[in-house]
Amino acid sequence: MPGMHGNSLKTLRQELLTQRTHFAAGASYPESLNNLTAGLSQFLGQQNPSSVALYVPIQNEPDLRPTLLSWASSNNEHQLALPFARPDKHLEFYTWEPGDVLIPSKHHVPEPDPKNAQRHPIIPDCILIPCVGWSQSKVGSKNHYWRLGYGGGYFDRTLAQLRKAKPSLLCLGVGFDWQQLDDAQWQAQKHDEPLDFMLTESALKG
Repeated sequence: MPGMHGNSLKTLRQELLTQRTHFAAGASYPESLNNLTAGLSQFLGQQNPSSVALYVPIQNEPDLRPTLLSWASSNNEHQLALPFARPDKHLEFYTWEPGDVLIPSKHHVPEPDPKNAQRHPIIPDCILIPCVGWSQSKVGSKNHYWRLGYGGGYFDRTLAQLRKAKPSLLCLGVGFDWQQLDDAQWQAQKHDEPLDFMLTESALKG
């Protein structure tokens, strides 16, 4: 686990990303990924969303696409979507199917083509959000989960807006147990949007 860094978020992110690279190449990774996908299947069964926004994994983020494609093919009313980063640093979601041409963003993230007339914008029922790090806090008896991302603020801006348009929206953070940060390492700021659930290899936390 990375040590204390005060305000040096850049250093903390870099250490977490380096650790994720080593973790993804390690012997325990396949089992951890299997446990993660089992937890995702449990979540989908419990919450029963009609549409899920996923992500194309970069920098050793866990690849959940096979599980989600299986989920989508099990019911023709299930839809998958991918985020597109707008110039105003908000995300827009477009329906996605395997085989769609994806275009790399300026951050090298493969994105849907908003000009693809066969795909339409959608506010999904559920958004899967990969974490560089994550933390947990308690308010009364309720747990809150927070995501440390890459620093662009796209998800926080987008969630603040989408939650007004769709109060039932569910946000599921995706990460591993070792990525959990304590208050000495990182604390969520006022502009950070909480996650509704946190999925790790050991548990679905909500």
